[in-house]
Amino acid sequence: MTVKIQQLSQWKQQGRPIVVLTAWDYAFAQILDQAGADILLVGDSLAMVALGYETTLPITLEEMLHHAKAVRRGVKQALIVVDLPFLSYQESWQQAIQSAGRVLKETGAQAVKLEGGYPAMADTVTHLVQVGIPVMGHVGLTPQSVHQLGYRQQGKSVEAKERILAEAIALEQAGAFAIVLEHIPADLAQQITQKLTIPTIGIGAGPHCDGQVLVTADLLGLSSWQPPFVKTYANLRESITQAVQGFASEVRSQEFPPKP
Repeated sequence: MTVKIQQLSQWKQQGRPIVVLTAWDYAFAQILDQAGADILLVGDSLAMVALGYETTLPITLEEMLHHAKAVRRGVKQALIVVDLPFLSYQESWQQAIQSAGRVLKETGAQAVKLEGGYPAMADTVTHLVQVGIPVMGHVGLTPQSVHQLGYRQQGKSVEAKERILAEAIALEQAGAFAIVLEHIPADLAQQITQKLTIPTIGIGAGPHCDGQVLVTADLLGLSSWQPPFVKTYANLRESITQAVQGFASEVRSQEFPPKP
């Protein structure tokens, strides 16, 4: 059964945790979809894990569209959400509508995600929702603000906690259907989760969120560097290395292909 946005709030009420993973191409999208992920996020993290950039900032809307189309072709059940990349939505709500509209129109994804919950961004979310574009919010550590925030945990001080809570509330009031809480203290994530009627999706935010998301490359052990809050469920980097070394060895020794 295809996952619908309307189901997510029902799952929150039922206490049914939501499973979210990132995808960046057809092959991974197909595997993750068939394995039972509820939401596949075409995250701008693909800038780093698939395209080799040092941060998420360089990736363009065109590149995001290209990867989102590939993911869409591999998915039959999961809800697909696509990140709006840096400077494709911050300039104005009109720019955000143009960018988000292209995502839905050209890729077949069902929703977009954008970072930040300050008043101007909440206003942007309001305008997107008013024209029929579903929006997932994102507060706490926002990677597109890496030069301002770094990759440090956010929400440690009383003032920072109050600000992040206020941003989450503002995004819900603006019409966001869910919010990612990234790298914030567990007690703050629990407070936000209890306060909101829409689902929270945690990443490095403790066990009290309504769902959890990981970058799939981190989960599978493909990344060269792992954030401190990641659990690695496989070591595909090592497995692939061994497979390639085995192939190379057999080619050089002329064991492969086998002689008739």
